[in-house]
Parts: sequence; C-alpha cells; structure tokens
Amino acid sequence: MKTVARQAFWNLPNSLTMARIAVIPLVMVLMVFPGRFMCQVAMWLFIAACITDIVDGFLARRLGLTSTVGAFLDPLADKLLVMAVMVMLIPLDRIPAWMVVLLLSREITITALRGIAVSEGIVIAAGKLGKYKTAFQDTALGFLIFHHAWKGIDAHSVGIVLMWFALGYSLVSGWTYLRGFLRATVTA
Repeated sequence: MKTVARQAFWNLPNSLTMARIAVIPLVMVLMVFPGRFMCQVAMWLFIAACITDIVDGFLARRLGLTSTVGAFLDPLADKLLVMAVMVMLIPLDRIPAWMVVLLLSREITITALRGIAVSEGIVIAAGKLGKYKTAFQDTALGFLIFHHAWKGIDAHSVGIVLMWFALGYSLVSGWTYLRGFLRATVTA
C-alpha cells in the first residue's frame, strides 16, 4: 500500500511542484548578492519555477495524474515561492513593505476562504482576474529580482509598475472571490 501511495505521489507533475518548492532557498540566497550576475541567475530560477507551475498543471490534466496531494501542493508551492521572494525584496529596498502586506493578506484570506468553502462543499472557481494578477505579479517579481538596467530598460521601474497592476488585480479579484463566497454561503 505504501508503494502505491509513494508512486502516486512521485509522478511528474508532483515532482515539478516539489522542485519548485526546493528552488526557493536557492533563489533567496542568490537574491542576497546584489551583483548583476547573481540577480540574473536568481531571476532565471524564479522564471523557471513559475513556468513549472504552468507545466505541472497541464501535465497532471493531460496525463490523468491529478491528485488530492497535487491539488494541495501546487497552490502551496506558488504561494511559498511568491511570498519568499516578496519578503526578500523588502530589505533589499526593491518593493514597499505595505504593498507586500496587502498582497500577502489577500493571498492568506483567499486561501482561508477556499478552505472554508471546500469544507462546506462549495466550489468557487478561480476567475480570470486572479490569473491576470498572477501573470502581472510573477512578471513584476522577475524584474524586481533582476533589478539592474538592461539595454536601457530600468528593470526595477518596470517591476514596480507591473506590481501596481498586480496589486489592482489582486484587490479586485480578492473582492470578487469574497463576494462569491458570501453569496454561496448565504444561499447554501
């Protein structure tokens, strides 16, 4: 029985998710070094981790390897990666702390609401606004990790502008999810 569970756990999508979690400390260590090369390596590792988020979900659905473990680990890995990077960017003075607090508060609130909804048998689908938030946020974080100018482009400034878009989408999608949750729980 343990062998079957172990084999079910270590499928390709779950392995990609675990790799995303494993790369977090490395990205964090690389971010401490301000040089262009280390920032670039940290950025590329972060981007690769973000890409595995897309790939693991696609593979799980395509290969019929969706699982309860994967459904739990995938969003957890995403949140751990993003939270770690955002927190690391604060002392590096690359992102305002208040912005990180708002973004992380939204993530924790939505995660808690999803947990409550699932326990009540309520399914509230993730909307497009949340997907836009993720796209802007991950792109912004890539620029903020790199931080240096490249071919006349100030990566830090681009990252901050994109993070404002991510914040806007985050707050609107969070409100939309909260409203859907409240409607679903009132009618349930």
